[in-house]
Amino acid sequence: MIFHYFVIVLLFCISNTDGAGTLRFADYYESHMVLQMAPSRAQIWGYATSVGDTVTVDLNGTVAATATVAKRTDGKAGGIWSALLPAHKAGGPITIDIRSNDGHATLTDVLFGDVWICSGQSNMAFTLGQVFNNSAELEHSSHFNNIRIMKVALRSSNTTVDKTPLAIHWRTPAGSSTRYFSAVCLMFAEELAPHINRPIGLIQTAWGGTPVEAWSSPDAIASCTSKTKRATPHENSVLWNAMVNPLLKMTIYGAIWYQGEANIRHPDAYACQFPAMIDDWRSKFNIASKHQTNQQFPFGFVQLAANANKTLHFGFPDLRWSQTAKYGYVPNPRLQNVFMAVAMDLPDYNSTFGTIHPRDKQDVAKRLALAGRAVAYNEKNLDFQGPIPTDLTLTENKLVIEFDHGNSAIEVRKTDGFELCCGNNFNHTCHYNHWTPAPIVAHDQSTVTIDTSGCHGNMSLVVAVRFAWEMSPCEFKMCPLYDSTNDLPAATFVKYAPFNTK
Repeated sequence: MIFHYFVIVLLFCISNTDGAGTLRFADYYESHMVLQMAPSRAQIWGYATSVGDTVTVDLNGTVAATATVAKRTDGKAGGIWSALLPAHKAGGPITIDIRSNDGHATLTDVLFGDVWICSGQSNMAFTLGQVFNNSAELEHSSHFNNIRIMKVALRSSNTTVDKTPLAIHWRTPAGSSTRYFSAVCLMFAEELAPHINRPIGLIQTAWGGTPVEAWSSPDAIASCTSKTKRATPHENSVLWNAMVNPLLKMTIYGAIWYQGEANIRHPDAYACQFPAMIDDWRSKFNIASKHQTNQQFPFGFVQLAANANKTLHFGFPDLRWSQTAKYGYVPNPRLQNVFMAVAMDLPDYNSTFGTIHPRDKQDVAKRLALAGRAVAYNEKNLDFQGPIPTDLTLTENKLVIEFDHGNSAIEVRKTDGFELCCGNNFNHTCHYNHWTPAPIVAHDQSTVTIDTSGCHGNMSLVVAVRFAWEMSPCEFKMCPLYDSTNDLPAATFVKYAPFNTK
């Protein structure tokens, strides 16, 4: 028994040597994977012993590319090779063979399609086996043979690394390990699949309880002058180093993100750090893939869902606002080619995993995929956002708010949700306890009218109006405003005076 254990450990160590002794692919290039399809060119890379040697790459028996083994820059023995494959249409399966004087390696059942990174903290890591109706969801997922999943193992590092151990190796969603894969990530792809007609590769790299700074490179941190210091795995850049940096050479199509709970104490800093991280990811994936990953690749995110405290007016709403770079919607001038799913109307106060982890990931995925179809895949005439305020006009004791509602009318489901900050001049500072409710008193297909009589006396000026500014602003799908076509709620927003007057 001891001998058998020793042999297993020895074989594991040999198979994971960092490029010593044989030609091989980098860790996350495996059979059954998805590589990025045309018009981009997929990059593959790996390790070899003989620096200066030539690596020949065959696709289905035909030479597709060659690469020269370059000396490693980290001081380790051996070399690294990389090759750009010809742009390949969607489909497969493809067999990829690599050969050199150091040996031969093969990948089988490789598909070409779109590759998505799925990252963030615990709600992205929340597994398919934890959602409502998980048995039915697992059975449903097993039929998507053109979706392939891979999960990066949890790992942190104070320096950048190029190896990334896998917790789930590339595979179809059929099988027992799928229950441990990200629910939002997989169901997002399942919702997209019928509309884009191509294979989808999913890479989960997520860790519960972690802040945005841990996923941000030192360059992204520096752009916001963040001084935050935390213990691993929360320390600045430690997950960027170990769970994102190793993936950079892979050509990808886009990324989705579900994170923010770990940053609610510093929402203003998030308004800088989150866009900075997106910019930095885009730049570094583009450069490392030899400019094959689009330098403005689509990036989707989920706004924070509701939590247990239904009346808390700070923390979560401030972070939701900062997630949009303080615009209240995406795409916007600061967050271009970015899309989101609003989730504040999807509470799960009885979740067995804690109220911060709602089990309804199905609605989240549907909303995210709908927005992704419009933004990431340029599907036209698609209503993918809830009502967005575009014009505010003050009349006597009333504020009329006009909404851009796409092709559908707005739907009012309850009359509360709006609040006013009152003051005696427009320079009045609106502290968290300076807000008074302003109920909806009228509405039509494109506007709502709220009562401003709460601002009176020597504090009669309406300095600002805000909407859904609570940790848990509404019960399940019962926020005040929705679009009437796709059941999408208006997002948290705040607007400051001066407003139009009539």
